[in-house]
Amino acid sequence: MPVRRIAAEPASRLALWARRIAGFSLPVAALAIVIERASLLEIVPVLATFAAALAMATIAILLAAFALVGIWRDGTEGFGAAMTALLIGVALLAYPAFLGVQAYRLPAIADVTTDPIDPPRFETIGRLRSRQANPIAYAGLYAAELQKTGYPDIVPLDTPTSARSAYDATMALITKRRWQVINTRAPVGNRDGYIEAVARTPIMGFRDDIAVRIRAVGQGARVDVRSASRYGRIDFGTNAARVRALLEDIDDSAAVDKPEPARPVQKAKQPPPPAKGHQPAKGR
Repeated sequence: MPVRRIAAEPASRLALWARRIAGFSLPVAALAIVIERASLLEIVPVLATFAAALAMATIAILLAAFALVGIWRDGTEGFGAAMTALLIGVALLAYPAFLGVQAYRLPAIADVTTDPIDPPRFETIGRLRSRQANPIAYAGLYAAELQKTGYPDIVPLDTPTSARSAYDATMALITKRRWQVINTRAPVGNRDGYIEAVARTPIMGFRDDIAVRIRAVGQGARVDVRSASRYGRIDFGTNAARVRALLEDIDDSAAVDKPEPARPVQKAKQPPPPAKGHQPAKGR
């Protein structure tokens, strides 16, 4: 007796293509990250590669959405492929979407400093920047006003420790963060201490430049920090967060190293003098 075979429902071509495009977007995004972290190319090819990955993720989401509509209406196969493409696309676009919200909420600046009037200068780092990078000169009053509105807590740090102690604590914290130290100058006498370093953003590894100035003020020291993105006009709050965290750690270190006030030494009590007319007993 012949066996009747039931023909399987054809899979949705849109769902299959959505999964393929979404899967291909992941290695493209990873390639952009590797190129930037390995310093193989300049920023423009890196951004173009990453933008291509985001574009493919967007196309995959749209194809998956149309595929789900067709699957619901016609009963075709491919639900798993469409959902896979949808999840990959959303996961890849989630962080850039978050940055877009941050860019809307935060001031459009990429250079943050505790001293807008006399910001720490980029001396050695200025010679390392390419022509495509942002200028090393601070933007001036306009950027200062935007910073004051968006980050009013970014102010200089006054520590009770000496300038040398503040310098050593800052160097220890920068080393702990694994920033690349470019230039250092310890404070001596009336000469300011100075540190230049380069930090990397967590995911893409973009370079941000940092300058720290330690100035002796009386018995203590004043610490000024400047953090600036090497590329782009908006930093999504990264530089302000970096300056804030570094100053808080320096302040905590200064509080730990602050010497305790010496306690007064209590003198031993002297016995009262003998009363008049009283003679001490002689020994037997």
